[in-house]
Amino acid sequence: MAIIKTETKQKTIEKEVTLNGVGLHTGADVTLVFKPGAENSGFVFQRIDLEGSPKIEADANYVTNTQRGTCLEKNGVTIQTCEHVLAALVGLDIDNAIIELNASEPPIMDGSSKFFVEALEKAGIVEQDACREEYVVKDVVSYSDETTGSEIILMPSNSYQVTTMVDFGTKVLGTQNATLNSVSDFKTEIADARTFSFLHEIEMLLENGLIKGGDLNNAIVYVDKELSPDTMEKLRVAFKKDNIAVKPNGILDNLTLHHPNEAARHKLLDVVGDLALIGTRIRGKVIANKPGHFVNTQFAKKMSKIIKNERRNNVPQVDMNATPLMDVNQIMNMLPHRQPFLLLDKVFELTDNHVIGLKNVTMNEEFFKGHFPGQPVMPGVLIVEAMAQTGGILVLSTVPDPENYLTFFMKMDNVKFKQKVVPGDTLIFKCELITPIRRGICHMQGYAYTNGKLCAEAELMAQISKVK
Repeated sequence: MAIIKTETKQKTIEKEVTLNGVGLHTGADVTLVFKPGAENSGFVFQRIDLEGSPKIEADANYVTNTQRGTCLEKNGVTIQTCEHVLAALVGLDIDNAIIELNASEPPIMDGSSKFFVEALEKAGIVEQDACREEYVVKDVVSYSDETTGSEIILMPSNSYQVTTMVDFGTKVLGTQNATLNSVSDFKTEIADARTFSFLHEIEMLLENGLIKGGDLNNAIVYVDKELSPDTMEKLRVAFKKDNIAVKPNGILDNLTLHHPNEAARHKLLDVVGDLALIGTRIRGKVIANKPGHFVNTQFAKKMSKIIKNERRNNVPQVDMNATPLMDVNQIMNMLPHRQPFLLLDKVFELTDNHVIGLKNVTMNEEFFKGHFPGQPVMPGVLIVEAMAQTGGILVLSTVPDPENYLTFFMKMDNVKFKQKVVPGDTLIFKCELITPIRRGICHMQGYAYTNGKLCAEAELMAQISKVK
């Protein structure tokens, strides 16, 4: 498996677009605003009804509840039933967007992703400068829930594909399958598939006051038991209808199925939305048997962890014999550091958002004289300093006269050391922008590798300042 930088550009929306509706479970009026998102920012929810307008990234690690939809929580702030919105964004091949809400739950609309897709298309979709990353699946990955028999399998494929198979053990619904062969088919094949419930679930939800925004226009109700007059009256009142009846195909009236296998298509929609929480594009085929929000998000968490480990151990491939992009003399023309504090020997790659450099560690380093002389080990702080100097090349490359600037640390977070670095080792550094460089401030993720393994990592922030 590998994380690759594709030639495909990231996408966001061109302008803001607003939808209004009610939350399915809260019954509250909700305004949702889609806004353009910065490169590499992914999908971010923002609660403008709360002090400070806190943000919650669409991240599987924030999933706390999957009872009646996928719920995210960060620092006590929640977003409920996020999957239909996320599915629409993925289905339109969008990478970055802000989803602004004035409540905890997006509007249910008609129970599908159709209205979100239409709104996003109205906003317009534009390419950004940064290229998209993809996780290329080389081996089969699976997750199963023994209690429910649900299972998700991910296998190699030339593109992102999803197949769902559902079987609820009821005559009224039976066994259904649905397949998405290409993301480009999402709008026409999947987006209008509405959420569904069984009658016994609706009764339980009504009794517990958990479906205040529901009506027969935003949920297909499969009647899996005999309708008593008492139940019929409860439904009539809850859904504000004069009369309620069961159609010959076993669903409550006032709805016509968009597809014979609409339930399976909606389950596929949920899978697409829930797996958006992985945070990285997948090049592989997903096969989901009896999927549900719990198994979907557990699989998303598993994939997120695999990709995080892969990213950390994704040692840059550097040809040591190739002519570097910058040698030590060119580095000294850009960086003010000199021996013994120049800790970078070569630069092999330099783009708008990342840099790869190298340092050969020898016994002649000054710090080995006093740092465990009997068992020489390179000080961790100097590994981070070398990492920062590599990042300094990245930020200084944005000004025409780098020799007139100095680079100063602003902060460092999540610093971790994994392996010792000793004389004879070759350090390879990779620094990637977390956010675009603005006003000379560089916020980046740095990695240091040696002997084919990650030896240190840190989140760094630095600022360049002109020499007076």
